[in-house]
Parts: sequence; C-alpha cells; structure tokens
Amino acid sequence: MEGLFTNLYAFEWTRDNPWLMGARVLLLILPILMLVPGFIWWERRLLSWMQDRIGPNRVATLTIKKDATWAPKFLRGSKWSFWGLLQPIADGVKLFFKEDITPIAVDKAIYFIAPAIALFPAFALGATMPFGPAHKAGSMYALLTPVADVPIGVLYMMAISSLGVYGIVLGGYASNNKYSLLGGLRSSAQLISYELAMGVALASIVLASGSLRMSDMVDVQQGPLWGISNLPIQNWFIFTPFGFLAAVIFLICMIAETNRAPFDLPEAENELIAGYHTEYSSMKFAVYFMGEYAAMFVFSGIFAAVFLGGYNLLPIRWDALAGTSSSGFFHAMDTLNVVLAPLWFVGKMMLGITFYIWLRATLPRLRYDQLMNLGWKSLLPLATFNFIGVAAWLYAKSILGPQGTWMSLAVMVGTLLVLLVGYGIITKRSNDKDFAHRTVDMVDPTPRRSVELVDTGAAS
Repeated sequence: MEGLFTNLYAFEWTRDNPWLMGARVLLLILPILMLVPGFIWWERRLLSWMQDRIGPNRVATLTIKKDATWAPKFLRGSKWSFWGLLQPIADGVKLFFKEDITPIAVDKAIYFIAPAIALFPAFALGATMPFGPAHKAGSMYALLTPVADVPIGVLYMMAISSLGVYGIVLGGYASNNKYSLLGGLRSSAQLISYELAMGVALASIVLASGSLRMSDMVDVQQGPLWGISNLPIQNWFIFTPFGFLAAVIFLICMIAETNRAPFDLPEAENELIAGYHTEYSSMKFAVYFMGEYAAMFVFSGIFAAVFLGGYNLLPIRWDALAGTSSSGFFHAMDTLNVVLAPLWFVGKMMLGITFYIWLRATLPRLRYDQLMNLGWKSLLPLATFNFIGVAAWLYAKSILGPQGTWMSLAVMVGTLLVLLVGYGIITKRSNDKDFAHRTVDMVDPTPRRSVELVDTGAAS
C-alpha cells in the first residue's frame, strides 16, 4: 500500500492523461449549461431596465402585510425582493412539465435530432478557447485549458460554426410547416452572406499572429503595443488598425451567426410566427434556446480571445513593470492576472452577452435584402481589403523595417477612405438606386362623410 501511494505521488500529469481529458470536458460543459438560466435572467433584467419595464425586476416580490399576526413585528410591512431570480426557475419547470406535442406530419427522426444538432456546435467551439495561460510553464492551466489545443484552431472554429445552421434548416424542413421551412431557408442564405466575411476577417489576425491557434493569438497579444518595447501596454489586436476593422466585421458576423437581433430573420415573429421552431414545444423548444444562449456565450469568448487579450484583465504588461520597479504591487498584479485568469475571461464573455442584449433593445430587425446587401456589398469587400493590407504591411515590414510599417499604414488609411467615400458612408449618399431613400405620401381616397345623430328615445 505504501508503494502505491509513492507511485501516485511521483506520477507526472500530462495533457494526454484520461482523467485530465475528462476534467477539461466537464470544466467546459458544466459551466455553460449552468450559466444559461443566468443569461436568460440577465437578459430580462437588462431589457426591463432599458425599456423602463418593472415586471422582470419585480417578479416574485414578497410583501408582508402590517396586520400579519403570523410574522414577527420587525418583519411586518416589509417587502422582500428576489430580483426576478425565481422566473428562470419557473420557466424551466414549465418547459419540463409542459405537454410535448408532436405534429402528425413531421419527419420524426429529423424532427427529434435537429435541436441536438443546434446545441452541439457551442460545446465543440468552446473546446478551443483558452481561459488561462495555456503555454505558461509550470502552470496548472497548461493541463486544463484549452480542451483541445488543435493546430488549426481558427479553421476548426469556422468549420464547426457553419454546422450550427444544420439544426435550424433540418428543424424547419422536418416540421412540415411552410413558415418553419422559410425560416430554415433564411438561415442557410444568411450563413452564406456573412460566413465569408467572418473567415476573411479572422484570416487577417492569422497573418498578424502567424498561427491558427487561439492560444498563440493570446500569447502574441501579450507583447508590447505596436512592437514598441518601451510601452507597458499589451498589443491587443483591437488596438491595431487592422485588428479594429477585423473586430468590427467579426462582431457583426457573430451576431448573425447566433441569429440574434437585428439578424434574427429565421425566427421573425411578425412574418413567420416563430420561424424554424414554430412546431416545437416543451424541452425540444428549450434545447433550441439553450443552443442559442450557449453559442452567444462561446462566441463572446472567441471574440475576447482573438481581439481582447484573452484572459488578461487589463492591457497592461505587469511583468514588464515588475521588472523595472522594486514595488511589490506590480508583482502582485502579475500573479493575480494569472491565478484568476478564468474569472477575467468569463467576465469578458459576460460583457459580450451584455452587448448582445443591448443591441437587441436598440436596433430593429433588418429586412432580408438589407442583410444580403450588408454581407456581400460591405462586410466582404472591407474584410478583403483588410486582409490585403495586413499582407502588404508584413511584407513591407520584412523588407523596409519600421519605415515600411508606417508607409503601409498610410496606404491602408488612404485606401480605406477611398472605399468609405465610394460606399457613401462619409458623403452620406448611396450608389445603389434600389436602396435609395424613398418617401410615400399616404392619401385617403374616400371622401369625408357627415353623420347625423337622431334621438330615437323620445316618448311616443
């Protein structure tokens, strides 16, 4: 027995250990499933604040009357608020016990499997997210994150994210409902419109970082801003010209990817009742929404890892400051930045969820033609320009050094201004007559009529 414990103590843990592999999977799946009800609660609370509605903020408020003899005197006349926390619990109980209705004419095999397909991509995408310093020697996060540090991380992300549309298309097709089918077809056409721009935007970051791994992208962002070694600021990609443009394009595309407002066309209730999930009820309906909120959470993490420095709380190089100062403050901040890395990463993901909700409360739903116009005529050309600009910048930097960097930056800014003028964004004009501003004068064709009121209640 003593020899057994000695062998266990001397065992060297590696990422290929089956126990650690299982732990990494659980650390990904369980938090996402447990946080989805919290996302729903936060969305209701935030929307009610933005729209000046008190309902979601006051649900399940307990009021004790002043004349309640059963309560102690110090509790009489008091109000106890649960901040709406009981509402998600009630929703879960309702969906679990709600009657599960399956229409007769559906394709049952596809009808039942479609919600699961819609939920799968969120977990598969989360497997490549680094929520801690994955490459820091001697750190426990090197064993726990990411679940799979695949060499083709971004390509894997693009491939898996495009599979999410299958759950929507198959659900709409299997429902044997024309509104559901139209919602599924909208989702497939929507995917083609934004997926190319998303891929080209990420390709710019791949060129700049020199790697397809998201963990390597986070490591690159820990360097000095713009390569200036004296600056104690990290080189988050969103602080660079090409990174900022790529971040804006990717942000728009990831909102469309998750079918959230203003790109929630596949489930437009004013046109398609509920779209692709019109014929779904009970837990199958809940699984669709779990997939949507889980995808929002995961894509917020991808955005944080690629553009916002990943697990780093602030864009400050604490290690560089600690090396130039004898103060223990910088050493302590550097340690906290690493030890509490998952907390900072989840905080950035929650900021992404908050942005989703804010956008839903602010912008109306786009028309279908507006989405096509945005994806093909704006996002894709800008992403392509950004990709070419990054390639030219890297080439000029390798040939001419720092001077080539500034020359390529000037050329990029000039070309961008030309594109913005050409698109009419700066001059506020449109080159497309089909989408020009139009006015309609509403005229009442019926003549005015007068109505004579007659008192018929007079005594005979």
